[in-house]
Amino acid sequence: QVQLQESGPGLVKPSQTLSLTCHVSGGSITTNYWSWIRQPPGKGLEWIGYITFSDATYYSPSLKNRTSISRDTAKNQFTLQLSNVTPEDTAMYYCARVLGGATYDYWGQGTQVTVSS
Repeated sequence: QVQLQESGPGLVKPSQTLSLTCHVSGGSITTNYWSWIRQPPGKGLEWIGYITFSDATYYSPSLKNRTSISRDTAKNQFTLQLSNVTPEDTAMYYCARVLGGATYDYWGQGTQVTVSS
């Protein structure tokens, strides 16, 4: 059974960089694609980007200039960094394993991030 667990600060100040980590157990990040997704309050899910089994990365065009996804294979985890955050980046952030296209078969429980001074 694949399990994902997000971790990181719940509160980030405007203009700072949001950094979240997703630890994976029961599966290897050197296989499959692994995504970050978020859901702002009262809105739908928004794909942020993913990292592939070969360490390639792809980002949402709307967030591309502020987003970086990297991985640590020794720790079997991958990390999201979102720079220059604003209150509009307040959301529940999820990591997930890509099943295919825009579908996912395993999700983390999510972590709430609030951007506020």
